[in-house]
Amino acid sequence: MDSLPVTNNAVGEPTSTKEKVLHAGAAMVQNFDPPKQLCAHLHAFHTYASNPGKPVEANHYCAHLNEDVRQCIIYDSPEPNARLIGIEYMIKPHLYETLDTEERKLWHSHVFEVKSGMLFLPTPAGVPDAAWEPAETEEMKEVIHLYGKVYHLWQVDKGHQLPLGEAQLMTSYTSKEQFPDYDGVVGERDRKFGVDSKAKAETRKGIAEPSVHPDADAAWKK
Repeated sequence: MDSLPVTNNAVGEPTSTKEKVLHAGAAMVQNFDPPKQLCAHLHAFHTYASNPGKPVEANHYCAHLNEDVRQCIIYDSPEPNARLIGIEYMIKPHLYETLDTEERKLWHSHVFEVKSGMLFLPTPAGVPDAAWEPAETEEMKEVIHLYGKVYHLWQVDKGHQLPLGEAQLMTSYTSKEQFPDYDGVVGERDRKFGVDSKAKAETRKGIAEPSVHPDADAAWKK
């Protein structure tokens, strides 16, 4: 089993004191309204749509563009110096169904991610897990219906120290059997974040499982 990637081995010199001062000054006076809308941190794994199998850690930071559309930036870790590795858009089913057939094939479902407990919202510092669980479960009741379209721009899992090559369409998993080592990979992630995905799966048994459009998750149907 491959270990989860080490955050930020990007090539380049450490940020200078001058740059840190300039950044701090800019942060005090400039407008950062778009990133301020980020309201949810979700953790799961993606895999390459062109060659599905290998898991890539994905920390999603998402905002609601409106009631039907979410937009997320994806980092390789939740640490301050994490690398921004991708973007994902999530839409509700009624919008997905308006897309043409070829476009729908680029999108994936979230049903397995939710029901398996693999997808979770890290508990905020200072908040007891027992208090956070109900809020997370309510969020999962929404996410389970969404379709996602995700591209990774930086293949950190391949050891790239810069974002090289073309953006890569990614997808989600729809069963444990698609993982090379589900228990090993998810178990390591659980230990890293101090969560229990099996317990989350048990908690989410009551979440109604929607039907998935036959055009979604096309990477697994080749």
